Amino acid sequence: MTEFFHNCTTNERKREIEELLNNFAQQIGAWRFCLYFLSSTRNDYVMMYSLTVFENLINKMWLGVPSQDKMEIRSCLPKLLLAHHKTLPYFIRNKLCKVIVDIGRQDWPMFYHDFFTNILQLIQSPVTTPLGLIMLKTTSEELACPREDLSVARKEELRKLLLDQVQTVLGLLTGILESIWDKHSATAATPPPSPTSGESGDLLSSLLQSPSAAKLLNQPIPILDTESEYICSLALECLAHLFSWIPLSTSITPSLLTTIFHFARFGCDTRVRKMSSVNGSSQNSVLGQERGRLGVLAMSCINELMSKNCVPMEFEEYLLRMFQQTFYLLQKITKENNAHTVKSRLEELDESYIEKFTDFLRLFVSVHLRRIESYSQFPVVEFLALLFKYTFHQPTHEGYFSCLDIWTLFLDYLTSKIKSRLADKEAVLNRYEDALVLLLTEVLNRIQFRYNQAQLEELDDETLDDDVRSRVEQGQLQQTEWQRYLRQSLEVVAKVMELLPTHAFSTLFPVLQDNLEVYLGLQQFVVTSGTGHRLNITAENDCRRLHCSLRDLSSLLQAVGRLAEYFIGDVFAARFNDALTVVERLVKVTLYGSQIKLYNIETAVPSVLKPDLIDVHAQSLAALQAYAHWLAQFYSEVHRQNPEQFISLVSTTLEAITPLISSKVQEKLLLSACHLLVSLATTVRPVFLISIPAVQKVFNRITDTSAQQLPDKAQVLVCRALSNVLLLPWPNLPESEQQWAVRSTNHASLISALTREYRQLKSNAILPQRKVQLEDNVTDEMLSFFLTLFQGLRVQMGVPFTEQIIQTFLNMFTREQLAESILHEGSTGCRVVEKFLKILQVVVQEPGQVFKPFLPSVISLCMEQVYPIIAERSSPDVKAELFELLFRVLHHNWRYFFKSSVLASVQRGVAEEQMENEAQFSAIMQAFGQSFLQPDIHLFKQNLFYLETLNTKQKLYHKKIFRTTMLFQFVNVLLQVLVHKSHDLLQEEIGIATYNMASVDFDGFYSAFLPEFLASCDGVDSNQKNVLGRNFKMDRDLPSFTQNVHRLVNDLRYYRLCNDSLPPGTVKL
Repeated sequence: MTEFFHNCTTNERKREIEELLNNFAQQIGAWRFCLYFLSSTRNDYVMMYSLTVFENLINKMWLGVPSQDKMEIRSCLPKLLLAHHKTLPYFIRNKLCKVIVDIGRQDWPMFYHDFFTNILQLIQSPVTTPLGLIMLKTTSEELACPREDLSVARKEELRKLLLDQVQTVLGLLTGILESIWDKHSATAATPPPSPTSGESGDLLSSLLQSPSAAKLLNQPIPILDTESEYICSLALECLAHLFSWIPLSTSITPSLLTTIFHFARFGCDTRVRKMSSVNGSSQNSVLGQERGRLGVLAMSCINELMSKNCVPMEFEEYLLRMFQQTFYLLQKITKENNAHTVKSRLEELDESYIEKFTDFLRLFVSVHLRRIESYSQFPVVEFLALLFKYTFHQPTHEGYFSCLDIWTLFLDYLTSKIKSRLADKEAVLNRYEDALVLLLTEVLNRIQFRYNQAQLEELDDETLDDDVRSRVEQGQLQQTEWQRYLRQSLEVVAKVMELLPTHAFSTLFPVLQDNLEVYLGLQQFVVTSGTGHRLNITAENDCRRLHCSLRDLSSLLQAVGRLAEYFIGDVFAARFNDALTVVERLVKVTLYGSQIKLYNIETAVPSVLKPDLIDVHAQSLAALQAYAHWLAQFYSEVHRQNPEQFISLVSTTLEAITPLISSKVQEKLLLSACHLLVSLATTVRPVFLISIPAVQKVFNRITDTSAQQLPDKAQVLVCRALSNVLLLPWPNLPESEQQWAVRSTNHASLISALTREYRQLKSNAILPQRKVQLEDNVTDEMLSFFLTLFQGLRVQMGVPFTEQIIQTFLNMFTREQLAESILHEGSTGCRVVEKFLKILQVVVQEPGQVFKPFLPSVISLCMEQVYPIIAERSSPDVKAELFELLFRVLHHNWRYFFKSSVLASVQRGVAEEQMENEAQFSAIMQAFGQSFLQPDIHLFKQNLFYLETLNTKQKLYHKKIFRTTMLFQFVNVLLQVLVHKSHDLLQEEIGIATYNMASVDFDGFYSAFLPEFLASCDGVDSNQKNVLGRNFKMDRDLPSFTQNVHRLVNDLRYYRLCNDSLPPGTVKL
């Protein structure tokens, strides 16, 4: 063993040693030597190896061990543990405990009847309490939720046995924690009365309902010796694991809960940490951390209980008590006094304690608030006040984000509550109004440099966040830390706006106004210099103040944009004036920015102020874009009476946009202007847009080939806007006044100008005799174009043209061409083939007879050309698109395969439906079956869904051809997949599909398929097969059937494992 782990040993020698050791472990009597090694050696490696031999023996070979040997092992290992547990290294001791628990998992109570009583005795004897607790925790881990190597019946039996012991165990653990607490409480010196203790009495007594409980929680925290500390931490770890699986019930007594709360106070007691630092010795500071850890463990126990959603009636009162006690702790943490601000107090606490505490608050709001809010004695508003203090004094950004999440949950809860109880909406809102206004004001302050500069400057606004999890959850693009901070804050602002629109608006608008004044006032500092315009603000202090004000303006503009949705729809008229004020300001600001060209101005600190000015300008355009729907609604309300105000808003906006559509303007600003133009053209669509000179200017600029080309993104946006101006119908006007003839001519000339150079390619190109090989990415773009064409205009294109295109493509994609494209994994070639299959998906979905003639060639392309290339490849390229196409072929063209005549369906059961194109249908089904044998889980899920859909919509599983030749092949494949555990994430879906298939012919399933399936199973003997068959009850409802399936799969695996463990030549009875 020492040679094996020595760093000079070569890998080859290691492999030799490993083989020797493995062979030794497989020998039948090896465990005797290992027992000797364990009792005689002090070498960690040898001990660890010996224990793995035992582990392997017990978990893999136990059935074949003679009962005399088993008895010996059961008596020797615990003796060994008792004799050496004080001297063994902790990892060896824990491993030995696990090995003993493994024996219990196999043999208790039948052959190892004192397994559990031994553990209880160990816990009760002071010398061995820690050892007993380690055994208990290991038992809870290994027996309550055992891994798969047990039969279902045994798993159920173990859980029942353990549940019978829960009350005793919880009683013991309560006793241990209480006695240690009481023993040390007596010795703790009572601190002098605190001058601030009076102030919080009222809230406390209202929370706790009883002065005695408050007094209990105000006791000083005892100082524990190291041994007691250790025992408490083990006991709390046991409780946390037990709570993860035992149901909430009265065996979790009030005294146990109170005790856990006593220990939770260890986390929020800063005095402990003080003491450790004053005495300076490292021993003491370690002690301080340990004590903090007790607090963390106690909170873990509380959170385990909190996370259970199902609360029995008799447990509700306990829950209320738990909340009261936790809020007492919350109050303790957030209490201000002369010596400490709340923030410095939170900074002193252990980070993981704060995390657990925040988890508790999240669980409280998300799972239990609706249950608790109805208790008259629970002061929700006071709770919110504490949560408010806790949120805005978080020492870290992550902590603050987590608290904002809790507020978001609370706001969602309020919103849905109000929607469901419109009658007392006012009462609910009045109750919480003050809290919400406070929250809004504080969150707004937090995003402004004016109030929170130090913290905001720590946020990174350069690097994109690589935290994939947060991106996936929010479906967001990558964002910087600063963008995430701002976005999460604005979500809270928006949710408050939804509940209290007038308050929110009157809080936000004045702040925006202040910063706008500064920005609009910059004009007076602009001086003309030799090279252009310069901003005459140079003092360092002034520049810094300007920088902060511009950053704030930019954030507040985003806030105003985020709120646009709360001014439209039913509330348009009621909130019209507020919205108009906002839009007028935004139009003014964008025009101002474009007129004095702040984006091109010289400044004293160009690296800071120039990006600031560009950002404000871009954000003002983006905020205005957010009000496009409001403008559209405004247009439809006023277009008959006096549209002057509306016309002036739109024309001024265009005056602000057009100077920015230039290749000389920074891309950020250019794109904001283009997006705003697209929104005006697409969402607002005023009839006069095309006659505004500014818009005509843009038309000329885009169609003028001599002008410098805009960057691609901007060019596409501008073209889209101009095209939409001509193509989309004008709102509020009848068809007769749409002037389609003129607009059509204009659109044709726009397209003609845009495609002039492209069309010239054809006449210039002297086509060589052989086809030119296009670049893959050009082909990709072309196919994207055709895909869009088919999706939008297949009817207008007419049949002959469509036929011609499809035929061209079919000829192009020969087997060789396909193979070449597909074989480069992840290449553009694959994407081209995928696009082509997408085009065919559109074609085969078309109702009516027009495209039906293509079906045979589409199916043959799929099954004879594409499928053979991809069938054997592990790469997922092209597969998903191909199977979607096959699904669409079946789903939308069912009659191509099954011609059910009206007559046949009338004489149900007499005529069996006619089947056509049977070979093609079978080939497609065969391909689906093959796909279930491959490891790609996404494809598996998609294809299972397709089969289930075909069954729901077209009764696939009931069709004669499926029922007689394929049904049980599919069921067999699905069961094998479950047995191999290769697609475990889809267990539930596979179970349901198996049921849907079997239910077509339950008689056949039970009488023929199941016995055949079991007969063909290798690795199990006939007796075990009979047991498996007997345990599969003949249920015909979905829940029981899927339970039977999972039981069959679990037990089949278990029997195979047992049989593998028997020594060769064993006679099975």
